[in-house]
Parts: sequence; structure tokens; C-alpha cells
Amino acid sequence: MASDRTESPTAPGTTGEAIERLRLYFAATTTRQGILARQALGEPAPGDDELAQRLVNDMRAEARLDGSIAGAVVPTIWRAHELLDLGCYADQMGVMGWVFQLQSRPGAFSDGCTPPRHAHRACEHYISGFFSPAPPAQRLTPVMLPNGKVFRGEPAARFAISCLALRAALRGRMDDRPSVGQHVVSLLQLQEQWEEWDGYFSADAIVAGIHALAFAPEAQRAVLPKLTEILVNNQAADGTWPHADLFHTLETLEALNALGSAEAHSAVRRAVPALLARQRIDGSFGATAQQERALIALRSLLWSEREI
Repeated sequence: MASDRTESPTAPGTTGEAIERLRLYFAATTTRQGILARQALGEPAPGDDELAQRLVNDMRAEARLDGSIAGAVVPTIWRAHELLDLGCYADQMGVMGWVFQLQSRPGAFSDGCTPPRHAHRACEHYISGFFSPAPPAQRLTPVMLPNGKVFRGEPAARFAISCLALRAALRGRMDDRPSVGQHVVSLLQLQEQWEEWDGYFSADAIVAGIHALAFAPEAQRAVLPKLTEILVNNQAADGTWPHADLFHTLETLEALNALGSAEAHSAVRRAVPALLARQRIDGSFGATAQQERALIALRSLLWSEREI
């Protein structure tokens, strides 16, 4: 989108200069992203603990008795991630109680079977455990994820939102639920098709699936080097990923950082020039999901400066 590619009025500087802009951008920001950015920089503000508690209290006040955010799927799933970021596992479990009611309902990515879906083992005969963001007859798209990625195709949107929910469940250590395990196993089966970048699965859907599997239980993490390789092999010469959102992909590479993978680290380093070219003079990267994308960029730039 044009707004995401708006460049700084000055020529792109160095990584250090980009990080400094982001340091200033987040210095006085009283948001979850501000707290996380200052943590990443190793410069927490004196009042960040109190700020985090205030943000959690506001989130509690905003939630309905059923745990949802106005009954909206993506905001509710994202609230679980926000609470985890702020260290509130108990509150996150309450939110996920509502989210789990969406699992295996009509309208989930795995729901229904057509010859193409069956041929790609992407139907209810092969996969299960997916979350339904909306009934099958309800048009969901276009829909934006919290990182600013917009999905316009219905199957890809339903797949990505389910992966966002699965990621919240795995981050919240709920992998002992059989339905969560079914979802993970289903993604492991589907990942065999992801080497064909933007084939049956769109590039951004592949990225969403890889991001969820980055949090898979220890027994199933042997696949992660192969998933990292998919992202590395499909990176273009300019550091971006064809047909995939740059920030969506960098966020996924950050999740794979737990591997300490030299390949993932190199991919992030190759993406740095593309990030620098997109940074505005105020440190941000456009108006879309402004603070979330700035946080993703900051973490990527900091990681690129480390030695692996």
C-alpha cells in the first residue's frame, strides 16, 4: 500500500540512525508498543510497570463478561496477545475461553470440501482444529491483521486469523488441549505445500502458518529450520519477499529467532535496506498499524545488529 512505502524526506541513513529515530519515537509513548520498544532497547521508563498495570486494567474494563471485545473476532484474539505481552496469563485465559468457542465451527478454513481443496489436502477430510472467524455465508474480507497486513481473499483471511488464534493459544501454553494439537498437526501437514511460494497458499498465508508453528510445542519444533529455509529461499535481492508483506514476514522471522538461526538472522540483515528506505523522519513506517510496524521494525533492526 502506498502509505506503507512513504519514505523519509531525507535519504535513508544507517541502521544506528534508524534505531535512534525509533528510540525517540517510542520514548514517551504510553502504549503497550511503547513499553515493549523500551524493553527491547534496554531502556525501560521509570513508570512502565505502573503503565502496564493501567493498560491491563483498561483492557479488563473494555472486555465483555464473555471475555470478548465487543464480540469482534480479530480484536478479541489480539487482546489475548496484548495481555501476554504485558505478562497477564490469567486474563489471557479468560479471553481465550471466548476464542475457543470459535474452534471447528462452520466457516473455519478446514470446513467444506471441493475437488481443488481435497487435492491439496486442505479440507475437512485431512485437517481440523481451525478457528472460524465468521459463518461461511458471511463475507469477512477485506480484513486487516494488527500488524497492518490486509487479506482480501476469503480462504487466506480465514486461514490467517485461525493461525493468529492458534499462536495465542500456544503462547499461552494451552497446547495440551486436543483441539490445539489438531490445529498444529494440520499445519504441519499443510507445510509440505509451502515450498511453492504463492501457489495454492498465498505467500502471506504461508507466513501466517509459519508464524504460528514458530510457537509449536518442543516435540514438534524439528520442522522450524525447514520453515525458516522457506522464508530464506523466497527472499528477493532487495531484501523483501515477493507477494508478501514485509512487516508480516519480519515479525515471523522474529518469532523464529528462538532457534538462534544464522539463516534467519541473515534474512533480517538483508531486509534492513528495505526497512531504512521506508522509514519516515519521525521514525515510523507509514500510517497503517503505525506503532505496531514501528515495533516490528525496531526489533528487526536491533536483531540485525547482533552477532549470531
